[in-house]
Amino acid sequence: MRQYSIPSIYSSPNSDNTIKEFPLGGLGGFLQSKIDNLNKPKGSLGRLESLALQIGLIQQTLSPKLTHPCHILFGGDHGIEREGVSFSPREVTWQQMINYGKGGGGVNMFCRQHGFKLLVVDAGVDYDFPAEKYPHIIQRKVGYGTRNFLHEAAMSEDEFDRCLAIGAEMVDKCHDEGCNIICFGEMGIGNTSPSSVIMHLFLDIPLNECVGAGSGLPSDGVKHKYEVLKASVDNYLATLPKNHDAAYTIRYFFGFEMACAVGGMLRAAELGMIILVDGFIMSACMLAASRLNKNVMDYAIFGHCGDEGGHKLMLDAMNAKPLLHLDMRLGEGTGALCAYPIVQSAVNMINEMDNFAHAEITKYF
Repeated sequence: MRQYSIPSIYSSPNSDNTIKEFPLGGLGGFLQSKIDNLNKPKGSLGRLESLALQIGLIQQTLSPKLTHPCHILFGGDHGIEREGVSFSPREVTWQQMINYGKGGGGVNMFCRQHGFKLLVVDAGVDYDFPAEKYPHIIQRKVGYGTRNFLHEAAMSEDEFDRCLAIGAEMVDKCHDEGCNIICFGEMGIGNTSPSSVIMHLFLDIPLNECVGAGSGLPSDGVKHKYEVLKASVDNYLATLPKNHDAAYTIRYFFGFEMACAVGGMLRAAELGMIILVDGFIMSACMLAASRLNKNVMDYAIFGHCGDEGGHKLMLDAMNAKPLLHLDMRLGEGTGALCAYPIVQSAVNMINEMDNFAHAEITKYF
């Protein structure tokens, strides 16, 4: 697995990189001064002010801008789905992938509304998409779904590396077209299960608090899901190599579409891009990415807190502050897309609001 060169945007991040303060000197100081001197009470625009500061630090400028926003949606199936851990049937993955080409998905609507270019990538769907029939699907299939992590690792080291490379390739494609803000989505029935397990293992949160209803499991279904995931974790721990690392844990449980998103997030941070993070699954992907390079979190803006049971616990443990809480749990990246106008407002604020001196308004603080 290749190493990622991702600088921190902060002058003195904490050793665990979970709680940081913006630098008071250098560019951070100039940005803060510019924000404080806009013709408004200091701090009165709240989260918009901290967003503008973060974005300015990411882009290393006093006048940040957003260009050619892109949304990359990866599709893949999961071996663990065979254990009955999802309310939705497996075929919904490929059916939705086709539907995106017709423009009928939630992700299509929000991409159109907010001016995002949408890329739909088959990373590992258990279905063939002939290119001549489905030209909207980018063909990068690593396999026809992962293996069942109840019994074995979901993917091999080589497959994991291929996924990371695919994610990076797609981000490079967007970046080459002028994109500097990006978000990721997923389509993969069963992918709340690996998200719950990774949350449990990386954040040390009790597994029962990490497992939710996914796409709509009833209470007995959630109980069954927990039992399957508990057995999976027990089997994983019983066979865990002594020299294992975070990458081993990620590939043991993740889906191909999730591993691609991890690779995309790491590459986007490497390129100095803003990363809008979606709900439960994409937050788990950002958590995984941060275990491969902790500085990736500096580039992340968490779009929303979803309605999946463990998402708020995950965000709190990551010290992530989501912009929205709309009780959403669709996935596909829709929550991140909904948050985009708030990011736009932060950038417009720092660029378009006048300051006290130029507007000839008495500065009273």
